[in-house]
Amino acid sequence: MERRLSAIMAADVVGYSRLMGANEVGTLTALREHRSELIDPCIADHQGRIVKLTGDGMLVEFASVVSAVDCAVDVQREMRSRNAGVPEERRIEFRIGINLGDVIVADDDIFGDGVNVASRIEGVAKPGGVSVSGNVRENVGNKLDLVFEDAGEQELKNIAFPVRVFNVVLGSGTAKPRVGAEPAVSEADRPSIAVLPFNNMSDDRGQEFFSDGITEDIITDLSKISGLFVVGRNTSFTYKGKSLQLQQVAAELGVKFLLEGSVRKAGERVRVTGQLIDGATGGHLWADRYDRDLTDIFAIQDEITQSIVAQLKIKLLPEERKAIAQASTADVEAYTYYLKGRQFFHNSTKRFLGLARQMFAKAVEVDPLYARAYAGMANCDSRLAGWFGAPIPFDEILATASTALALDHNLAEAHAARGNALSVTGESAAAKEAFERALELDPNSFDANLFYANYWVNEGEPERAVEFYTRAVELNPEDCQAPILFQQVLRALCRPEESAKYAQLGLKRAEEQLRQHPESSRPAQLGAGALVNLGENERAKRWLERALTIDPDDTHLQYNAACVWTQLGEIDRAFDLLEAWTQHVGGITKVWFKHDPDLDPLRDLPRYQKLLELVADA
Repeated sequence: MERRLSAIMAADVVGYSRLMGANEVGTLTALREHRSELIDPCIADHQGRIVKLTGDGMLVEFASVVSAVDCAVDVQREMRSRNAGVPEERRIEFRIGINLGDVIVADDDIFGDGVNVASRIEGVAKPGGVSVSGNVRENVGNKLDLVFEDAGEQELKNIAFPVRVFNVVLGSGTAKPRVGAEPAVSEADRPSIAVLPFNNMSDDRGQEFFSDGITEDIITDLSKISGLFVVGRNTSFTYKGKSLQLQQVAAELGVKFLLEGSVRKAGERVRVTGQLIDGATGGHLWADRYDRDLTDIFAIQDEITQSIVAQLKIKLLPEERKAIAQASTADVEAYTYYLKGRQFFHNSTKRFLGLARQMFAKAVEVDPLYARAYAGMANCDSRLAGWFGAPIPFDEILATASTALALDHNLAEAHAARGNALSVTGESAAAKEAFERALELDPNSFDANLFYANYWVNEGEPERAVEFYTRAVELNPEDCQAPILFQQVLRALCRPEESAKYAQLGLKRAEEQLRQHPESSRPAQLGAGALVNLGENERAKRWLERALTIDPDDTHLQYNAACVWTQLGEIDRAFDLLEAWTQHVGGITKVWFKHDPDLDPLRDLPRYQKLLELVADA
């Protein structure tokens, strides 16, 4: 038996059984044409040898690893052009995996781990993509004009050791132009783009907040450019975590271009990749990889934005160039603390609000001029004092919001935070003015829309809240709070069909949040209210029990649970929770109404008053 070192390419047709089931003759004819016109000649041009064929794939041996990768990339690029005019259900796409390893040669066939690893890498490659082992990546080096995306170590089926896998970014280099293809950019049209959520490639899945934050900041920067239409964060993030057909996504969103990428954060280093994609063809117009110190993250974001501007031939106005260059902070440590705080804040239990407050405070400690972090602190303090009776004077909360405004008077988050604090203290007119200014500055602010909706409910005008709840639900496709609060308002407005629709949406989001954050009681306590609306009473009880097990001493949870138990007819349970909650009301009112010790708290807590009336009626 002969042994030799070879580059092995394994290729397979994606969805071959489905294609054959739909049209055997058409599939075989198309596959033969692709082989005779493209694949076999390309392999020959790169001095490869077809070792064996299967119905839907092939095994190819190359003496040169550079030739193997170059051949695979040429095939996949040309296949994109060939598939451009073919209906999606009839497209033939390949997965290709390449490994460099020792093989055993017998009767013109090849065997061994080198072959097995190539076959398994092919199995984890993306449809239409090329994946390679770490030793292939190392040997190719800079010999080809390609960008490689590190996919980390993979546990491959029947392979005893983990294998480092890299995905080839097919947009780098020059793709073969299609005959008769239209120019990527029409000067007469305003370019349009969607920024898809950057993938978190870090070993720690808890770093998701960091990749999400970078995506949001790039969307924000691109949105400042008047010559470019940018799909909002709310729409882009509906595609998070999904397997995507990029041309289909572009068609669904009605955009000409897509930006996708990934972030790998390890210690004090960060790797960011970005690819600009032509939505019509799926071809890459630009791709780059940035291996930098973590402190360069803001420069990377700016370079990505500038690269897109250059590729799409957009002329920036002087004020737009200045706005893009202005970062909210220049300190990556403060930025990281801020992003963590935002993640904790949306859980909104007492424990998570405390953690969020700590993160925002650390961000301010690192960068005392960080306006967004001050706004975050003010929002945490408003909820901790208003919901949980934390002994935080409201003049201090207003002072924190005012600091954010003094640092950046055009920051929508700061105006929303001030409106939130004023709303809790009962300064209605000033709160309304602050919310409207926040929405004037940023109509797409989730917090401003949600806070303003809650404001109108507390003002006893739920009809005026509908517009802002609707927008809040659209703006954050992961949040369960807005649709569940909205379904309660719609139910009170005697709009049962709409109420059920938003209850189902809120429940779906709550289920996903429970899966991602089983340690948080917030999705369960909110979801229980939606379940009651949908008539799933037993499940609602289980969700309440789960929430109370996680946070038995959370007074806001006790109040919400009492409301749900009342709706379920469990009056004794409601009274037990109300008794615990009532003991806490005194603490809350001391903070809320310290300027008027003679105020009757029940007169100014309409929800509590209504709950007592419901219990009495029942």
